[in-house]
Amino acid sequence: MYLIREALAWTGMPLSVHLANDGEQAIHFLEEMDTSSDTPCPELVVLDINLPKLEGGEVLRYIRQLPKCGGTRVLVVSTSDSIQDRERMMSLGANGYFRKPSEYDQFMRLSGVVLTLLDQTPS
Repeated sequence: MYLIREALAWTGMPLSVHLANDGEQAIHFLEEMDTSSDTPCPELVVLDINLPKLEGGEVLRYIRQLPKCGGTRVLVVSTSDSIQDRERMMSLGANGYFRKPSEYDQFMRLSGVVLTLLDQTPS
């Protein structure tokens, strides 16, 4: 999570980051956002495929069924470079897929992907 937070900081945008430690927490958080009349939906969910309790594909499937927040942009991050994983997540409605590299500089490229998904120009 540290590297993801670091890459988000590299965007230069004032982002509020909410962390869910597992798939069940993610669903609970999104459900609260979806049912609240005064809380906006997240602009972007950064979702790992390999979450404890409930894997990322199930969380993504849940997000896409939400009445209010179903259109939230979802960026899947994973160590997997499997074409099957990528295709599966895209077929479930992911807006992007980022394979987590082992090198720091390459990981920071996540910031550009986030900016693109949020329709911002990299600075």
